[in-house]
This record gives sequence, C-alpha cells and structure tokens, in this order.
Amino acid sequence: MHAITIPEPGGPEALVWAEVPDPVPGEGEVLVDVVSSAVNRADVLQRQGFYNPPPGAPPYPGLECAGRVSALGPGVTGWAVGDEVCALLSGGGYAEKVAVPAGQLLPVPAGLDLTSAAALPEVTATVWSNVFMVAHLRPAETLLVHGGSSGIGTMAIQLAKAVGARVAVTAGGPEKLARCAELGADILIDYREQDFVEEIRKATDGAGADVILDIIGAKYLDRNVQALAVNGRLAIIGLQGGAKGELNLGALLNKRAAVTATSLRGRPLAEKAAIVAAVREHVWPLIAEGVVKPVVDRTVPMQDAAEGHRVMESSAHIGKVLLQPPTAA
Repeated sequence: MHAITIPEPGGPEALVWAEVPDPVPGEGEVLVDVVSSAVNRADVLQRQGFYNPPPGAPPYPGLECAGRVSALGPGVTGWAVGDEVCALLSGGGYAEKVAVPAGQLLPVPAGLDLTSAAALPEVTATVWSNVFMVAHLRPAETLLVHGGSSGIGTMAIQLAKAVGARVAVTAGGPEKLARCAELGADILIDYREQDFVEEIRKATDGAGADVILDIIGAKYLDRNVQALAVNGRLAIIGLQGGAKGELNLGALLNKRAAVTATSLRGRPLAEKAAIVAAVREHVWPLIAEGVVKPVVDRTVPMQDAAEGHRVMESSAHIGKVLLQPPTAA
C-alpha cells in the first residue's frame, strides 16, 4: 500500500507519499480500507518531531479514518467484511489501509456519507470524554470553548447545545464567529479584539463559565481560572500556548474549582474502547437525528497531505480538513 511517511521531521514538505508494507490485523484487530482520514493538530506536531506515536502504533500520522472493513483478525466478533466504519486511531490514518483495535471502531451514523464520517472519531471522543465524562457539563450551565471554529470547537458547540447548555466561544475574526453562531454558540468573543475573561463575566452577570474546554494551555491558564465560576471545571486538551504556566491555587480554592488535563492518543485500549462506546451511545443518535453534524472545511488528496497541513497551520479553516487516498471509491 501507500502511506504518508516522515523520513525526517520538518515542514509540510517533510510528508512523503511512499510505498510501505501492508498492515496485518492482529488479535482483536480489524483491517480497514481507508476512504478518508482527517488532519489533526497532533499530526502537525508528529511531522515536526515533537509527538511520536505510542508503542505499537503505526509510524504514519493520522488519528482517525473512515472506510470499509476488508479483513478480521483473530478473536473479532460483531463486525464483518464490507462494513462501513469510522475509527479512532493511535496513528496510521494517512494510508490506504490501517489495522484498528475492534473497540475503536464505530459504524457510520445513519444518514451520513462515508467520507464525512472521518471527521467524527477524534473530535467526538475528545469532546465527550472531557466535557461530559470528566467535567460533567449539565443543562443550563455555561461552557466556554477556546478555538470555537476548530474541529473540536465546532463539535463542542453542537454537543453542549444538544444537552441544553449555554455556549460561549473564542475565535479569531467575524467570519469564524459567525459560523460558531450558526452552530448554536450564544456568546461570541473575538480573542484578537476582546478579553475573554471580561466578556464571559459580562455575559454571565459576573458568574463565569461552569466548564472551559481549552486548547491553549499555559498562556491561558491564569485567565481561565479567572473566568471560571464557583465550582467550575477547566479541561485542558492542548498546549498551543505552552506547557508551563503559573497556577493561582488561592483563586482555585476560593472557587472550589478543578483543573484537569487529558490526552487521548496514548491511553490504554480499554479506556479508548470505553470512550468510543460512550460516544456511540450518546453522540451517534444525535448525528442520526441531524441535531449534530461534522463540519468539513475541505477535502484534499492524501498524497497532497502537505497542503492539508498548511491549511491547518494557517488557521484558515473552519471545522475539519479531510484527506482522501487515490484508491478511495
């Protein structure tokens, strides 16, 4: 098969479409013929040499895909050759084939085309596990989402609205904020022109946000704590603004607030399977009903993955950037 390889870390040009050995499904794994994959920030970090795949994962980038089951490994039940699926991956999505642990497979939601399904696994698993399983967002609470127009952000807006929460977002510029509003965001904050702490306090009569989903990290740490409500929960899922910050424990104590930080890629298989099962139970019905939908910015040929990375790094996209191999049908 062919896959995107990274012979040496570097810029987008470091991504090379090359012939590589076909994967073989092991115990409890399913082989998927990839119809589409998606670009994630972690892929950019891997390309730059900062985020290696966990042990046992394919060396190629790609944390999610959609496609058709072409073979079953030993011990797999509940799936059949020909099934249309999407999958959460530890790597290997930028390829024509990938072997996936069966617990990380999902059926394509009713009413959704196979290609677009690749936009779902990473964002739904990330948002559901952090906003709902860890931070326990409840109806009528306020969720603040940083990067509201990103793939994570567009999914977080929709899922929070679906459960009856109020949603605030930060994004850069009126076009991105307008798209967030179309998805249901109630409070729109242009981080280039406005202070999100002031704006969230103003919009909540001084109370603050009950839950904050943060992709920035250190740069926003102190201000996120300031923006939290009493009993608020800050969920950190990215480090775009640095890994080391100063935390005011006094402010955290006064608010009886909590800070959590999680990653998804390196979790044990059982934890990933539990998250995927929760997504299938809670999120898939909302997609089938049309309440929640993937937001796809564009589709790029997989062999031109460098272009997909340039789009990601320019932050010019809204939602997900998909990659489609030439063998996709």
